[in-house]
Amino acid sequence: MNGWLLAAGITAFGVAVAHVVGGHRDVVRPLLTCGLADEPKRVLHAVWHMVSVDLLLSAAVLIHLALADGTSATGAMAWFVAAHFVAYAIAFLVVTLSVGWTKPLLRLPQWMLLLPVAVLAAAGAA
Repeated sequence: MNGWLLAAGITAFGVAVAHVVGGHRDVVRPLLTCGLADEPKRVLHAVWHMVSVDLLLSAAVLIHLALADGTSATGAMAWFVAAHFVAYAIAFLVVTLSVGWTKPLLRLPQWMLLLPVAVLAAAGAA
């Protein structure tokens, strides 16, 4: 068993739960009741669900890799998931830093949840 990948998978699962629970309350509900036109509103709603699925599948893959007997694809897949979470974190950082908010790193703190998964998955891949 790969402890790093197990920790990454459990952390990713926590991120997915936070996304589903917190995101529904803080993002989806306000989105669905705002004055945005119906089509872009529904596209954003669908994208939120796509990210939910993506986060859950990533957690499942990491946990599977952790419990599998180190197949030849384990390292490559773990690096892929690590890169995936780094890319998500970078997207949040770029968006947050481009707005000009005071204390921007705390306004959209999702990057702080995403980077640990990337670090743990990379450690497990190495």
